[in-house]
Amino acid sequence: MYATAFLDLPALSGASGAVLLPGSKSISNRVLLLSALCEGTTTVHDLLDSDDTRVMLAALRQLGCGVAQDGTTVTITGLGGRLQKTQALEFFMGNAGTAMRPLTAALAVMGGDFTLKGVPRMHERPIGDLVDALRLLGCHIDYLGNEGYPPLRIREPNLVLEAPIQVRGDVSSQFLTALLMALPLAAEQRAITIDVVGELISKPYIEITLKLLARYGIAVQREGWSRFVIPAGSHYRSPGSIHVEADASSASYFIALGALADGQGITVQGVGVDSIQGDIRFVEAAQLMGAQVSSGPNTLHIQRGAWPLKGIDLDCNHIPDAAMTLAVMALYADSPTTLRNIASWRVKETDRIAAMATECRKLGATVEEGPDWLRIHPLPAGAWRAASIHTYDDHRVAMCFSLAAFNADQVPVRIEDPKCVAKTFPDYFEALFSVAQAHTVPVICIDGPTASGKGTLAARLAHTLGYHYLDSGALYRLTGLAATRAGLPLDASAEPAIADLARTLPVRFQGEQVWLGTDDVSEAIRTEEAGMNASRVSALPAVRTALVALQHRFRQLPGLLADGRDMGTVIFPDAPLKVFLTASAAKRAERRHKQLISKGFSVTLDSLRADLEARDARDLSRSVAPLKPAQEALSLDNSELSIEASVDQVLAWWQRTQPF
Repeated sequence: MYATAFLDLPALSGASGAVLLPGSKSISNRVLLLSALCEGTTTVHDLLDSDDTRVMLAALRQLGCGVAQDGTTVTITGLGGRLQKTQALEFFMGNAGTAMRPLTAALAVMGGDFTLKGVPRMHERPIGDLVDALRLLGCHIDYLGNEGYPPLRIREPNLVLEAPIQVRGDVSSQFLTALLMALPLAAEQRAITIDVVGELISKPYIEITLKLLARYGIAVQREGWSRFVIPAGSHYRSPGSIHVEADASSASYFIALGALADGQGITVQGVGVDSIQGDIRFVEAAQLMGAQVSSGPNTLHIQRGAWPLKGIDLDCNHIPDAAMTLAVMALYADSPTTLRNIASWRVKETDRIAAMATECRKLGATVEEGPDWLRIHPLPAGAWRAASIHTYDDHRVAMCFSLAAFNADQVPVRIEDPKCVAKTFPDYFEALFSVAQAHTVPVICIDGPTASGKGTLAARLAHTLGYHYLDSGALYRLTGLAATRAGLPLDASAEPAIADLARTLPVRFQGEQVWLGTDDVSEAIRTEEAGMNASRVSALPAVRTALVALQHRFRQLPGLLADGRDMGTVIFPDAPLKVFLTASAAKRAERRHKQLISKGFSVTLDSLRADLEARDARDLSRSVAPLKPAQEALSLDNSELSIEASVDQVLAWWQRTQPF
């Protein structure tokens, strides 16, 4: 997951390949709570690992549920409808509506002393209609802040079951879902009726709830979408084990990607058109806009069909979350697209109608909005603007606008706060980059003499920007280590074999750690012996050629930080930013001295300085790739600069190359 302040997406040119989606958030949190309300044990497979599910799991642990987790498999030992803990409990629900609403209802029916609160945005998301319905039932709920909004205080109820319970259906379907999940706990003696007042929005999410309730032994009877009856004698029964479908809402971004991008198409794994999730009908909307979609068992394959896409006018009540993706697809259409019946967007993680309109306008689009509709005019070639997209701590805004990087004018897109995707799809950007291709992947080169601090600087910059990191100097040390482990002599007699090793070296850089396959070799390659072995293999021309090809393969989305001695001059001569990092020999010797002393080596400053000056002379006079600044490199003398100041300076230079 990218935890950077922003993530810059270069202009993307095409996409092809397969993506395995995470589990559905809507199904995951429903299944967790239903499993907690049962007696016995339920094993949940393919659970989504996200902020929202972690919130729910934490709450279940607080309540006394047994929770055993092994990757995406979670075993829940349920409460049997009775709370094990009677002391006052406070729950932090983050911004997880799929946890806050159902848990509020379940706790209010079971009774106890509970406080539920969340992030500031959660305290702006209405819950009054659910509270009103629960109060009619005899539940005791108080507002601790603004009337109609969390945080809430729940106490022991005095349940009254005679009259039907009324709940509004036109604000959030989560209110009805919460009641449907909680009221079986009170229906052992008599049936309970729920009447929906007004039009029920987001009906497909109620379908998910009803189908899952049936898996847990609750057969809800309904009259259309206006009346729901929980039969007397209802009692939760564990299904034993249950699998969570992949998230159909998350599929929308890759369905759109297949419709937008040149290539062999995108295969989405984990969900098919027979999904129980209503957002799978996004497939139909994408087809209306021109996408070519075929489906197999739990798979979808999407390719570009009509181009440009076709503008549509669509009632989106049946795909409330996935419809956001249509707003960005509309930018690539041949005529305006109007999305209707989306009033629920106003009360989601942010006011999504306002957010989508604002960010589309940043890209250059003309957008009109109403209380429950949005109209987006397409952006022709020549009209796209590079934009920094504010994401409002809303995962879907971030994921939707990543698709704007496929624009005709090849302008980049900045996604602010990319980690907000952790709410439902923590690895979204990694999944996107695994199938997308860019016109050019940006590279920042940091070259400089030995002990100038280029490795530390490059690693920090890579972490700050969310870019990949290449320590080119380590590659020769790694090659020498790998060759030694393979029993190869480090001379010309083994040159072809060592070159073959170098070509497929399983190297990985994580911060300042270096991995060779599954081994952390950070210390092993910093020894004097490793340095001598690196010199031996670097003298072999076939090895140098192999390592050049390996270094080029590090140039992957979203970008690369490469440090060495010839990154800007030989390996990546087209890099948009090249920095030549220098420091006086005295200062470099002082830094190296502290480093070696801390590791228990006995050395003198004078000998280190002499060694560094001799190495500088050798590097400057090398016949192959001598140490020198690239013609357009910016020089940075860090003799008196902290690492933080050096990072800030390079980031400032990098920002100057960006159009944001």
